[in-house]
Amino acid sequence: MYLAIEIGGTKLQLCVGPATGGPLIALERLAVDPDRGAEGIRDQIARVAPPLIARHAVVRVGVGFGGPVDAVAGRTVRSFQIEGWENFALREWCQDMFGVPALIENDSNLAGLGEARFGAGRGARIVFYSNVGSGIGGALVIDGSLYPGGAGTAVAEIGHLRPGPQAVDAVDTVESIASGWGIAAAAARRCADVDASRRDGDGVQLLALSGNASLSGKTVLDAAADGNALALEVVGAAVRTYGWALAQAITLIAPNVVVVGGGVAQVGEQLFFNPLRQEVARYVFPPLRGTYRLVPAALGEEVVLHGALALAADGGPAPSRPHDDA
Repeated sequence: MYLAIEIGGTKLQLCVGPATGGPLIALERLAVDPDRGAEGIRDQIARVAPPLIARHAVVRVGVGFGGPVDAVAGRTVRSFQIEGWENFALREWCQDMFGVPALIENDSNLAGLGEARFGAGRGARIVFYSNVGSGIGGALVIDGSLYPGGAGTAVAEIGHLRPGPQAVDAVDTVESIASGWGIAAAAARRCADVDASRRDGDGVQLLALSGNASLSGKTVLDAAADGNALALEVVGAAVRTYGWALAQAITLIAPNVVVVGGGVAQVGEQLFFNPLRQEVARYVFPPLRGTYRLVPAALGEEVVLHGALALAADGGPAPSRPHDDA
């Protein structure tokens, strides 16, 4: 048996299982206290994981981390949500704590691996995965294995593409437009374009739905689903930009299946997937139209855990090749 751990900014998940895509065993979900930082999360893992390892004879641990990692070195680079993960030797910490081998990988990469092996991409040779939520990540899986790239990290991160040569600032990214927080920020700017006395009814309604708090991506998506015109325009622009980004990935990679997950994608076919397919078809290299399937993710909240089990069973990431300058 293997132990899978998902370390996120708001939740921590652990489970035991085989790497077959079947039901997870002894699934544990814990809330993360951001004020306790990385040390608080490690304390939670140190309390919950050892009994699972002993009870189920775990032989290896796979960890999906919510942030950039150096998978080959076994270190986290940083978390954008929780303090204390900067350049942390997570693999070594796990091995010292548990007494069994451990491997780490970025959570989006493991979500992609899980979907390719056991979910919506199962059976396809080349699977491109992307999640659209508070951020936008991605993963490329070829013949059932993660593609690590030449540097071994930051592969398929389409959220960090800059949409056009006019986007010269590093913060002007696809993620800044099409993620949940990007959608919320765009809606807030639209509502602030005119003062309250002249604001149109859709803007007033949208602000009312926020309860006088900051607009959230969910609030805007819910309003769009209810027909709010302003919200529909904002979501439409986000989907258009994200579709452009997916089209660039498809043009370069020519995957058999494109799997899209994350909270934004859960608004469904009419508001998200149908217009997304149209935008991808608009921007993709024309000979590639019709050569791929664009489908929703299938494994839900446990997707990273399935990928972590597969990572543990495989024994680790493929090492990156040195650059050949000859």
